[in-house]
Amino acid sequence: MQLGVFTIGDVTQDPTTGRTPTENERIRATVAIARKAEELGMDVFATGQHHNPPFVAPANPPVLMAAVAAQTERIQLSTATTLITTTDPVRIAEDYAYVQHLADGRVDLTMGRGNTGPVYPWFGKDIRQGIPLAVENYQLLHRLWREEDVNFSGRFRTPLQGFTATPRPLDGVPPFVWHGSIRSPEIPEQAAFYGDGFFHNNIFWNTEHTGRMVDFYRQRYEYYGHGSADQAIVGLGGQVFMAKNSQDAVRRFRPYFDNAPVYGHGPSLEEFTAQTPLTVGSPQQVIERTLSFREYAGDHQRQLFLVDHAGLPIKTVLEQMDMLGEEVFPVLRREFDAARPAHVPDAPTHTSLVARHRAGQDPVPGGGPDSRAAKDRVAKARVTATQDATA
Repeated sequence: MQLGVFTIGDVTQDPTTGRTPTENERIRATVAIARKAEELGMDVFATGQHHNPPFVAPANPPVLMAAVAAQTERIQLSTATTLITTTDPVRIAEDYAYVQHLADGRVDLTMGRGNTGPVYPWFGKDIRQGIPLAVENYQLLHRLWREEDVNFSGRFRTPLQGFTATPRPLDGVPPFVWHGSIRSPEIPEQAAFYGDGFFHNNIFWNTEHTGRMVDFYRQRYEYYGHGSADQAIVGLGGQVFMAKNSQDAVRRFRPYFDNAPVYGHGPSLEEFTAQTPLTVGSPQQVIERTLSFREYAGDHQRQLFLVDHAGLPIKTVLEQMDMLGEEVFPVLRREFDAARPAHVPDAPTHTSLVARHRAGQDPVPGGGPDSRAAKDRVAKARVTATQDATA
């Protein structure tokens, strides 16, 4: 089980003091959070991608990832979102391969469409084409990392003729990709088709919805022949706020929740925590609630927590991380690993991906020759041929 933290980089006024950090303070705090995650032995630090206020998360996440890579040695660097819809696939292919080299392979990505409508026209895109953009752009990105002299013609960009993205991925193995979505089944379908991971940001929706999305991905992963349903690669998001006792946690977090740019001014804190996985309480309550995710999401490989949203000052964020790293994560890691069956894989790393590549075991998009998907295509072709012969 990979355990870590992520940021969406909002620059939000602290409702308890009225002070808003500067962009410079927020950016430097983000780097401090990443360094703290490594210091505490966390497995992953992830950053979002935004292009609009009130966010200062990098418009080009590899810039932040490169800076963090230079100041860390072990922690996996990921994106909480790479905007596959509004970022050119050629740019993604080259930028992330470059930072993959700088980080000695400690890089992966979560592809997403974003949740801010105005961003689309800023980059010449139509939000009504969000799903087709995600599908076509990733098809091209997948090829750019695995092929040289790429010829490509699609709906949303100028054609490519004999194009080679540089630098090539480290050791000939692209960064692992998670496909993130909280509502659109086309995205877990895409993840399953390629044999990639599926990341559900387990914050806003009830457990029943999350369970349905994860189950759908698992079923389709098996259908495409990448492994059994319980071997599919699943990641979950989440958010917590802790104090030694739950009453203090609720009291301290309430003003931040009530004014949060993502979910403030809506349901009460009590309603929200009852209906979603947001957990505000003691470290033991966080442990118990997080372990319960397995009941509806199965054995997942990655669990990340949003730690710095809604104007929380950096001092408080680092204190929350201390509790996560020292009291919560050791128990979660032990309990999750003990419950996971031996045939369920760990989260992919560059080392494991290189070993799989050298063994000729890379996933085949759409399923290998022994997959149900391939057999269904053969059966359909035989039916069509029979119908043609008897017509």
